[in-house]
Amino acid sequence: MGSMTIQEALLAALKQATTVLPQDVVNALQAARARETSSMGVAQLDAILENVAIARDGSIPMCQDTGIQTFFVEAGVHSPFLKDLKGWIGDAVIQATTTVPLRPNTVDPFTGVNPGDNSGRFMPVINWELVDGDNVVVSVLPKGGGSENMSALKMLAPGVGMVGIKKAVVEHVVSCRGWPCPPTILGVGIGGGADIAMKLGKKAVLREIGSQHADKAAAALERELLELINMTGVGPMGVGGETTCLAVHVEYAHRHPASLPLGILVQCWADRRARVRLNADGIAEVMS
Repeated sequence: MGSMTIQEALLAALKQATTVLPQDVVNALQAARARETSSMGVAQLDAILENVAIARDGSIPMCQDTGIQTFFVEAGVHSPFLKDLKGWIGDAVIQATTTVPLRPNTVDPFTGVNPGDNSGRFMPVINWELVDGDNVVVSVLPKGGGSENMSALKMLAPGVGMVGIKKAVVEHVVSCRGWPCPPTILGVGIGGGADIAMKLGKKAVLREIGSQHADKAAAALERELLELINMTGVGPMGVGGETTCLAVHVEYAHRHPASLPLGILVQCWADRRARVRLNADGIAEVMS
């Protein structure tokens, strides 16, 4: 897309994330369809791909659950717009609720009251990371409730090591069966602390399918977990088949010697995401 204001770009990104599945995800789904040997698995993948095309061509949400609007912001410390970004993001979500439209998904946990515009306490969710420079990159991640419900935190004994991590991840995926709408994308956060592991896992979901972690050990773990998960036979939508998971993305942090936190973030096949770059001159663009 061409240059626009940050408000215009955020709205465009929210609409793109909700209605147009990224091409790397489409490619992975098509590859899964090509290798699928289960007739029921083929039928599910055909339905998914048809759904993707209808959403794209009709510019309508690909799922009735348009998710909790979650943002990861890489904010250049010299950007002149840092003080305004939170407000701009919140306003964009409220406006997109009407124009995209997004389903109002924010409910007060005590009263059950829904404000009707995806606003609320700590909503939308914004994760901030300060980086060098004067540009800002905002990643949009609409996270649906069904897949979020299947995410999990495991506080493992450090002695179980990588073997224990692999066992915990695979066992968890099998226990989820078809609930998170597989084939899924899995974000695996290792180390840090309980909150850090979960956040790392969610951030890892933003990576493109086909990418590998820069660390060789992490990349090897990604490949092995993907192979192990796809040997389980859970298959598309849990009906059985070759592809239970499209990608496993690992992120890690150093940990306390007495603790081995493992965050397992599950994303459904509708791996919705978009990015906006805001330059120091105030011009923004939605990045493909």
